Amino acid sequence: MAWFKRKEKGIQTTTEEKKDTPKGLWYKSPTGKIVGAEELEKNFYVSPEDDYHVRIGSKEYFSILFDDNKFEELDPNLTSKDPLKFVDTKKYTDRLKEAREKTRLKDAVRTAVGKSMGKDLVIACMDFAFIGGSMGSVVGEKIARAIDYSIKNKVPFLMISKSGGARMMEAALSLMQLAKTSAKLAQLADAGIPYISLCTDPTTGGTTASYAMLGDINIAEPGALIGFAGPRVVREATGQDLPAGFQTSEFLQEHGFLDFISHRKDLKKNINLYLDLIQNQEVRS
Repeated sequence: MAWFKRKEKGIQTTTEEKKDTPKGLWYKSPTGKIVGAEELEKNFYVSPEDDYHVRIGSKEYFSILFDDNKFEELDPNLTSKDPLKFVDTKKYTDRLKEAREKTRLKDAVRTAVGKSMGKDLVIACMDFAFIGGSMGSVVGEKIARAIDYSIKNKVPFLMISKSGGARMMEAALSLMQLAKTSAKLAQLADAGIPYISLCTDPTTGGTTASYAMLGDINIAEPGALIGFAGPRVVREATGQDLPAGFQTSEFLQEHGFLDFISHRKDLKKNINLYLDLIQNQEVRS
């Protein structure tokens, strides 16, 4: 009967032999649905139970949009400096160091060129994990250089926004990036090169006030938070209750700020469809 009775009292496993459950085996969506990490990846990082689009970064978007996940990263080694010697609860230089070590990213945006459904595409994708996807000088510069690459090589440009807005630690230098990137997009338009803007959760602040809303076609993922100020700030400023679903991608599409909402599993197909239609080219299947 010893097979279901404890023969010896107490826990017999030594500290050295104890094993922790590895992180990242499961994901719990905001609605409480549990899904395995492997299943989530196979489903384009969308919870199959409730269709919730999990926040992902440039690594995942590149794997979804580039053929066979093959691409050439542009300006991979640009890093932020601290010209203002900014300090709040800690030094800005320390925040940058911590963010780089935690995320293994150089800054809040990565830019790359590769084939998508057989044709070249330049993608600039923001990473919210790096200081909330905030816009600093490097973010603006990398986007500007990616646009320059598109113009020089006549390659369509896709911007994937995911940001909390301007990076306060760079003050006016951060705000300058709104005008800088907007001016570069004007040059892209003058060159007749298509620009598609994809808004993901969240797209807020200066990002929304500049390049995120300047696409030839503005699209978004389902349920994404998109706006300038957050709902709480808007509510406090106006003193009014907000409409149901305020600042979701569905609300913005209904009110004319977005052209389309695309499920992530259809993202690659839809983006290339829009590009073919804009350029009056044969539609790829």
